Amino acid sequence: MRVAVLTISDTVASGERVDLSGPAIVQRCRDLGWEITSAQKCSDDPNQVRSHLKKLADSRSADLILTTGGTGLGPRDNTPEATLEIGEKVVPGLAEEMRRKGAELTSTAILSRGVAVLRQRSIILNLPGSPKGAVESLDALAQLLPHAIRVLHGARHD
Repeated sequence: MRVAVLTISDTVASGERVDLSGPAIVQRCRDLGWEITSAQKCSDDPNQVRSHLKKLADSRSADLILTTGGTGLGPRDNTPEATLEIGEKVVPGLAEEMRRKGAELTSTAILSRGVAVLRQRSIILNLPGSPKGAVESLDALAQLLPHAIRVLHGARHD
């Protein structure tokens, strides 16, 4: 499975803070045997988020696009809205499962507003901005995602 990772953070994009979540996700994907095709950063600006996501999905270079950051309650947390704007179909069960599993470990996981959408032949999945939350959320879906990608690419469910 080909994976692109996009860290969405004003302070990471400007170089004020080191990205910890993006590399944590990249490492977890590699541990799962998934190929990383891209690891990028952008600010919380909705136009930048939309532009990056469109470019990644429309290039068809990644089956799965994982974002980290911008899913909370803060004034600059725009990732879910930007993702929904460029998505073609919503896959609510993926985000619901991340929150359900996350709440078993950390009560504040329920505050994440991350979404999952389809665009072209990619699943775009918003993960939380903390390294721990991002990896735990990915782990909640790790067994489902390869099957979901196969179905998105035309395989049957049976």
